[in-house]
Amino acid sequence: MKLTDAKAKNAKPSDRPQRISDGGGMFLEVTPKGAKYWRLAYRFHGKQKLLALGVYPDVSLAAARARRDAARRQLAEGKDPGTERKAEKRADRIAAANTFEAVAREWLAEQKKIWADSTWPHVERQFDQDIFPAIGSRPIAEITPAEVLDMARAIQRRGVAETARRAMQKCGQVFRHAVRAGLAQGDPTRDLRGAIKVPKPKHFAAITDPKEAGNLLRLIEGHKGTAVVCAALKLSPVLMVRPGELRRARWTDIDLNAAEWRFRVTKTDQEHVVPLSSQAVAILRELHGLTGRGEYVFPSARGKGRPMSENAITAALRSIGVPSEQMSAHGFRAMARTLQDEVLGFRIDLIEHQLAHTVRDPLGRAYNRTQFLDARRKNMQVWADYLDRLRTGADAVEPDGAGNQEERGT
Repeated sequence: MKLTDAKAKNAKPSDRPQRISDGGGMFLEVTPKGAKYWRLAYRFHGKQKLLALGVYPDVSLAAARARRDAARRQLAEGKDPGTERKAEKRADRIAAANTFEAVAREWLAEQKKIWADSTWPHVERQFDQDIFPAIGSRPIAEITPAEVLDMARAIQRRGVAETARRAMQKCGQVFRHAVRAGLAQGDPTRDLRGAIKVPKPKHFAAITDPKEAGNLLRLIEGHKGTAVVCAALKLSPVLMVRPGELRRARWTDIDLNAAEWRFRVTKTDQEHVVPLSSQAVAILRELHGLTGRGEYVFPSARGKGRPMSENAITAALRSIGVPSEQMSAHGFRAMARTLQDEVLGFRIDLIEHQLAHTVRDPLGRAYNRTQFLDARRKNMQVWADYLDRLRTGADAVEPDGAGNQEERGT
């Protein structure tokens, strides 16, 4: 006779363990102390075995029967339910050890070695306050784009869209770290680009959407201005330097054979090295035939004794139909920083080096101007190739930059 809920509830303990059968190998075991356990007796490869199905009343009679039926289906498939249960528990333990928070803290520890002292606490605080409470306890391999978006939108509702966007950006870096470590199959934030709309800044307007960037590059390619301005406009997104640094570039600082441009940054009074991609070298070689005998790479149209006007690039942007609220001459730096981080996955410290921002070592000392130069050289070529694909409308998403994987955490 099969068990009923009433019989299971009213089963009384005795001096010895009792087994009350329900059929199909399942029974309710009642211990002398009154505890009640669901068990399944089965044979596998000739050996008698027992499988725990749960504790009554936490696991009801109906739930225990469902677990029994599932186990018997495994037996029919030639699987040992006990072995399968152990594998599931092991997978659960691994997932628990690889929660988003555990992986993120490992990533944060690596970044602490390379970020400025003021940067790391700020980022850690954002994880602690906004990100971990939302997805920190979830196994990183199981997190969906919807979960990340819910977290970001909760931040956005506070009226800080840029903070929400940066939270997703940091999550993406953690997911990519997990992929490299074999802890996740992909980065769910890749499907969320553009989901958080950030109001365009009033100063240094910049295009940061890949599709819009491609449209801009095509407009630049079709610019009909002077050769000097055309070259400066084409180099602006490629070189990532400040507009003032570009227009005052001197031929004596540029080595086309070594593919390097070395100069002192006016804003920080520090030496800076700009690795030149093959595309940048080609543009400069062509321009050298026109202005190579003078001091400035981009001389003023009004006289070779001074550099190009500070408004030349801005005027060129307006002439090709790009409005001031959409893109500024300085905005090429913001465009590069955003796309290199969010699309190409470049290391943040390498991007900051390339932008001639001060990056400090773990002891708070500024890295010298040649630190990570080889990695930056590779990244600049990846960046220039990516711009070409944007301009031609080819697939714009590529794996992490060449200089990031091998030196990450250096």
